[in-house]
Amino acid sequence: MALMDVLLDEMRDLYSAENQLVKALPKLAKGAKDASVKSLISNHLEETKGQVLRLRQAFEILGKKPTGQHCNGMEGLIEEGQDALEKDEDGANFDLGICGASARVEHYEIAGYTTSIALAKSLGLGDVANLLQANLNEEVAAAKAIFAGAKPLLKAALRQGDPTENEEEKKPKSGKEKYSEKKSKEDEKKAAPSVARKR
Repeated sequence: MALMDVLLDEMRDLYSAENQLVKALPKLAKGAKDASVKSLISNHLEETKGQVLRLRQAFEILGKKPTGQHCNGMEGLIEEGQDALEKDEDGANFDLGICGASARVEHYEIAGYTTSIALAKSLGLGDVANLLQANLNEEVAAAKAIFAGAKPLLKAALRQGDPTENEEEKKPKSGKEKYSEKKSKEDEKKAAPSVARKR
């Protein structure tokens, strides 16, 4: 596979990811209970729309179509955000779950843009690299804003009750939670032989 094809694959993955987020972020913002978390997600939605447009510009420079690849990674991360919205948590703990899901999204995008920028620069595509860099700068700023917004939530969560109490064990598990727990145990079992060798 030629290096240009690798770049196009990475960019199409990012394009799909950003388009999926344009649809998912309003639900996340609506579901957030904390006003600062709502605002942070709403503001990043507007940035995300701009990122889609920059990616289109980059594809125009390359004379290629932006579509043709679905980002499965982002689909999974969005599902985790939906899971956070469905958690039976109170107050700050609920919004911390949303912050955690949002942070994972940002770091996924940061990895994708960092790779794409390196590829574009290697190919001498400065205009494309500059457009991707503008998106990366916004993703890094969003990640920092999430962590800054989580600090007061962490303090509020500590005031809510005993932070060492494990309420999870008291609640009945949903079908989705039982399935997730089963898959987690399967993952652990499959990885166990390799992990044991590391000791």
